[in-house]
Amino acid sequence: MGIFTRRKPLHESQTHREVRANDPIFNDSFQYANNFIRTYKYTVFTFLPKNLFEQFQRIANAYFLCLLILQLIPQVSSLTPLTTIIPLIFVLTLTAVKDASDDIQRHKSDGEVNSRQALVLKDGKVTSQRWDSIHVGDIIRLESDQFVTADMLLLTSSEPNGLCYIATADLDGETNLKARQAIPDIAEMGDDTGILSSFNGHIECEKPNNNLTKFEGTLNWHGASYSLDPEKILLRGCTLRNTKWCYGIVIFAGKDTKLMRNSGKTRFKRTNIDLLLNQLVLGIFCFLFSICFLCTIGSGIWESVVGYDFQVFLAWEKYIPGSPWLGGTRQGGATAISLMVFISYLIVLNTVVPISLYVTVEFIRLGHSLVINWDVKMYHKESDTPAKSRTTTLNEELGQIEYIFSDKTGTLTQNIMTFKKCSIDSVVYGENESDAAVIKITNEPTSDLTGYKEDILEAVRNDDKKVRMFFRLLSLCHTVMSEERDGVLEYQAQSPDENALVQAAREFGFTFKRRTPTTITIEVDGRDEVYELLCILDFNNVRKRMSVILRKEGRIMLYCKGADSVIYERLSNNEYNANLASKTSGHLSTFAQDGLRTLCLAVKEIDEVSYQMWQKKHHAASIALVDREEKVSAVYEEIEGDLILLGATAIEDKLQDGVPQAISRLSEAGVKIWVLTGDKQETAINIGYSSKLLTEQMEEIFIIDADEYVEVENQLRRAREDILAFMDGTRECGVKYKNGTDASISQSLKDLGTSRSFGLVINGHSLVHSLKEEMEMLLLEVGSMCIAVICCRVTPLQKAKVVDLVKKHKQSITLAIGDGANDVSMIKSAHIGVGISGQEGLQAVLSSDFSIAQFRFLERLLLFHGRLSYLRFCKFLRYFFYKNIAFTLVHFWYAFFCGFSAQYFYDPLFIGAYNVFYTSMPVFVMAIFEQDVSDEFSVSHPKLYTAGHGDGLFNKKIFALSVLEGIITSALLYFTAFGAFSNNIHSNEGRDIIDHHAFSFAVASVLIFVVNIRCAIDTQFWTVFNHLAVWGSIVVYFIFTFFLYSDFIVYSYIGSERIILSSGQFWFTLILIVVVCILPIIGYRFISQVFNPSFNDIIRTEVVTRARSETSELSHLGNSDRKGSLRTGYAFSHTEGYGSMITSGTNMRADGRVAKVSPGDDNQNITGVSYKQNGTNLAVKI
Repeated sequence: MGIFTRRKPLHESQTHREVRANDPIFNDSFQYANNFIRTYKYTVFTFLPKNLFEQFQRIANAYFLCLLILQLIPQVSSLTPLTTIIPLIFVLTLTAVKDASDDIQRHKSDGEVNSRQALVLKDGKVTSQRWDSIHVGDIIRLESDQFVTADMLLLTSSEPNGLCYIATADLDGETNLKARQAIPDIAEMGDDTGILSSFNGHIECEKPNNNLTKFEGTLNWHGASYSLDPEKILLRGCTLRNTKWCYGIVIFAGKDTKLMRNSGKTRFKRTNIDLLLNQLVLGIFCFLFSICFLCTIGSGIWESVVGYDFQVFLAWEKYIPGSPWLGGTRQGGATAISLMVFISYLIVLNTVVPISLYVTVEFIRLGHSLVINWDVKMYHKESDTPAKSRTTTLNEELGQIEYIFSDKTGTLTQNIMTFKKCSIDSVVYGENESDAAVIKITNEPTSDLTGYKEDILEAVRNDDKKVRMFFRLLSLCHTVMSEERDGVLEYQAQSPDENALVQAAREFGFTFKRRTPTTITIEVDGRDEVYELLCILDFNNVRKRMSVILRKEGRIMLYCKGADSVIYERLSNNEYNANLASKTSGHLSTFAQDGLRTLCLAVKEIDEVSYQMWQKKHHAASIALVDREEKVSAVYEEIEGDLILLGATAIEDKLQDGVPQAISRLSEAGVKIWVLTGDKQETAINIGYSSKLLTEQMEEIFIIDADEYVEVENQLRRAREDILAFMDGTRECGVKYKNGTDASISQSLKDLGTSRSFGLVINGHSLVHSLKEEMEMLLLEVGSMCIAVICCRVTPLQKAKVVDLVKKHKQSITLAIGDGANDVSMIKSAHIGVGISGQEGLQAVLSSDFSIAQFRFLERLLLFHGRLSYLRFCKFLRYFFYKNIAFTLVHFWYAFFCGFSAQYFYDPLFIGAYNVFYTSMPVFVMAIFEQDVSDEFSVSHPKLYTAGHGDGLFNKKIFALSVLEGIITSALLYFTAFGAFSNNIHSNEGRDIIDHHAFSFAVASVLIFVVNIRCAIDTQFWTVFNHLAVWGSIVVYFIFTFFLYSDFIVYSYIGSERIILSSGQFWFTLILIVVVCILPIIGYRFISQVFNPSFNDIIRTEVVTRARSETSELSHLGNSDRKGSLRTGYAFSHTEGYGSMITSGTNMRADGRVAKVSPGDDNQNITGVSYKQNGTNLAVKI
């Protein structure tokens, strides 16, 4: 038995992983995965069986395969199996080609990644190898701007103290750089390949997992043990930045890396309509079996009563009991014949679900995909990127989206931070729209400042003390590192906010040049100013501020920047600060309404004695063994008091064009938007407001940020209770914010109108608890009550879990959109995955179903293309089932007149051509070109989109009505024609002019008229193609029939058309049946639209009657509540720890040089504001 079982690799049975550097024999003994990755589904050998298995999961394909097998039995089938073989092979081949094309793209993507070259240390030499040939335990050399090859332990780097900088945008979506530091003892090996080749450290660490923020392990080397944590690990998917080189040892490779563990599996996606079709096809099969069963009973009765005694004229087959050649009873023979008739009728009536349905479906979807690809209104000229449908199986589902899960960075935003406005001493700069270019951030200094705001330039040039102090603070209070490359000064910012602030100061003449562990040098008016760096009071999420203490020319100054709530609490209590704070608060509110991220700036002068006393306290707190963090924080609080307010900055995390409008319209269309981002809570909330995802009109925004399970559950329960209380009208509305401000609006819900909306913001550590099985339904319940949900600090796997939660329990169609590798898992998990061709690579695009260049194109993709694809597809299905039921059930009515013998009623060639030539083109053209309103109206009236929610245009009820209409039509066709022709004789010769052939031709001709005219009245948007298809199909039918039944072709139906078409009864019957079948449909629709209109009817009527020049106004974008808002836009994507790193010198080169102050620097002796505090005269030099 063991011969046939797969042996598990040794490492799968271990509780931890062991890796030894430069020892491939030891590492290979564990059979660890190499660095080869695979995202494709098929190989050359598995494609055919695996793809066929997937395709035959579609019930109709399995049905046609069984039908084909039955047709191969001549005793039960008189129809050639080619009628099923050819279309079945065509459908399977078409689908297989499409699937193969998609998988080839994945093969190419994997091949590009696997064939990348890496520098590997082997036998003391650095050699180039393919990524897929790298193994666990190899030592890799990375150089600046290279992708990290695998999950590695950092050993050494070119930077001081073993530091290196990485960009993690593909992992967590954050664009700011992050620092990693090697173990100091190991980092001393430097770039010496000889020493590195002899390195034999033994690593014991956790097994491969998907947790991006956790790593536990130990390195044993030379008898010492070193603890390993995430700060020493370089993860695959990161990029080395601002570091010339570094070395690392591979711990996890290929499929074991954390990036691949978060990528999710490629899933076989099927649309909601596909799943519904499977159910309906099962229902049709039951219907078909029921009809066949009735025919079987009828056949048994007829053969028993009539057939057995009629064998003189129509003998039974030799193998039938009771036949002249084989003994048996009457009942035995009738039973045998009836059982064979059951199978025969399955074949005769198989057109009730014709295989042409699936052929046409594939072509329609292909047409819809091409329309998306060719849409110039979704073409992004700047990046030369068109929209692309990367699959042809999901188009109609774009019209049924109820939940959108979106990344933030690079999806909603442009990854660009811009210093937009500022408030200095009660004056706002950059207020006018024309000033947008005034404070534009660039990477290089601007020599010509004439394009900038004249007011601010004039203030700087005229030695405005407060303006100069404002920008001097920006150039000094930060943790930015500088580096000169090719004569150009470049900044290494730990956060994009800091980069924007320092760049702004640089553009206005206050250039940060360099720093050492003890000094900061800036350039002002062409002269260097050197400040002694005494202390950095670092930023963290609790403090929401950072400060620096500097000494220059004997003066000690504290410069501080942070959230308005924490800065205001620490302002000196005097009239000057009170007045300035009041005016600045108004400016902050205005900035927040514009979606800008704000910080307040303040300053304080410290006397030498006070500083020395404080410095002793700080030193004692920093070396405390117990409660060190709390003690240091208390010391910080002591020095950061009695501040003087300077003003505020306003930074724009620049949104992509059209994002607010797109979100507003999608929300109006009934689509709920959840933003899943790796960014901080404040940053995500700020973007939520600027993108109009969160609005001032919301009654409450609930913040879930607890760390413990019980606290998270309590927060969610309180949120649910508050929402239910709002719904009952028992609470007043108030918008609460987590940035220190509580803006309550003393107005009841009735005064706000009937619109009641809520927002939910949940942090990553809270989401860990919320996604547990015991609490996930509570999270889903609260989230479903809110029109907007923002999840912060989430990992890629958490994104996928949130999507799966909604998919599993809400039974709603979901869409995920993102632009980076960290979005791949949720893109694969959602029903529809949309990739944005952004700045984070093409990983998201390659895993997506549709790709666009900008988020704003999602609006058109859903509201126009998605809605119309769904509308067209639903019309196609309704009509297709109707026409085939009307066509097929004529055989059933005929069965009562042919002794249930399974004889075909129609000409066999007509049966084969009906769905291919005579009725396929009208419905196909309608499914491609149908349009109820123009594309502009479709986008500007989003409520039209709501018809797709809940299968509004095609469901089981609508299907049943289509089937019923088909049954009635078939009965009218057969019995009306039968009544008209049953007693018809030639007027001169006195003989019947109607036989089976002529009668079937008459019914077939009327059928072609009825179903094509029925398609015509379903068509709302007529093009030349529609006319050619509808009327051309009728013409083609008669041309083909005249040719086939002519004297030139020896065929059994010869002359039938001349007999019928020369008969007045036929034309009367044609008009009568067309009127009887079509007129009730027209009347029903007229009455319904007048007395019981659907929502779409109301909207379309409103659209048509409304003047086309009227501009559609979006209530979401109104400014009605702006004046009453007290919200501020604090957001600062900074991370704690950089201050201590700078002051300790661990991230600086040891050059020991300090720039000197130019002797002419007398601009700093500036006297500022004087005021009284508690009766004491205070003078602060600003």
